[in-house]
Amino acid sequence: MKLLRYGEKGQEKPGLLDAQGNIRDLSAHIADVAGLALAPASLAALSEIDPSTLPLVSGSPRIGACVGQVGKFICIGLNYADHAAESGLAVPSEPVVFNKWTSAICGPNDDVEIPRDSTKTDWEVELGVVIGKGGRYIDESNALDHVAGYCVINDVSEREWQLERGGTWDKGKGFDTFGPLGPWLVTRDEISDPHQLKLWLEVDGQRYQNGNTNTMVFQVPALIAYLSRCMSLQPGDVISTGTPPGVGLGVKPEPIFLRAGQVMRLGIEGLGEQRQRTIQAD
Repeated sequence: MKLLRYGEKGQEKPGLLDAQGNIRDLSAHIADVAGLALAPASLAALSEIDPSTLPLVSGSPRIGACVGQVGKFICIGLNYADHAAESGLAVPSEPVVFNKWTSAICGPNDDVEIPRDSTKTDWEVELGVVIGKGGRYIDESNALDHVAGYCVINDVSEREWQLERGGTWDKGKGFDTFGPLGPWLVTRDEISDPHQLKLWLEVDGQRYQNGNTNTMVFQVPALIAYLSRCMSLQPGDVISTGTPPGVGLGVKPEPIFLRAGQVMRLGIEGLGEQRQRTIQAD
């Protein structure tokens, strides 16, 4: 299934994308694509519904973040060896963990704001993993049983605040609009191997990132097992699993960063595409 949320900001409704690319309203079955609606029993019940029996959504509504009411937005840094190299950093021996604030979450095609006085806002296409079955001390061998599905994430980053102003990375990662999610949450049964997916990103039509999840340092089961030792994971938590090379920071001979008025397009094989326009924050 491809689950989604559509409608104006703060008023999104749950939906399903049918085989013809039409949006179907799921409001009679779940209140939101969030929390326990993503648990295995709920997803199994939704999968039994004939999409043609659901109300057809007309027009072209705004697509919101594919998961609502996110409790934790956990990110993994330097999880592609070649991205670590372009950043001038060592390949980590354990996952590098940081957070994006949930206030950063936005729709996949919403505008991305360049923060006030920022000259180093950057892009990062990433595979998102959404938890469906909570737990802690999860064993790596059955960690994928805890996954509801996958999505596209743009881990937008302000490099000065991330790397040059002391403290943790979180400051540069959590500005408003720095976490586009979606367009769809593609349930786990539709993705036979999350470690064989092409992912890419373009700015103004120029492709900068062109990678594959098969070059991850720590794969999804290992990440889930590791994180569940640090914290309990709950349905609806989102894990962003790192980015392949090609970020603006790594462009040679001089880094390239985003400015207002540009367009980012990014996507992951089987998970859809995002498109964001950059604007200057008020």
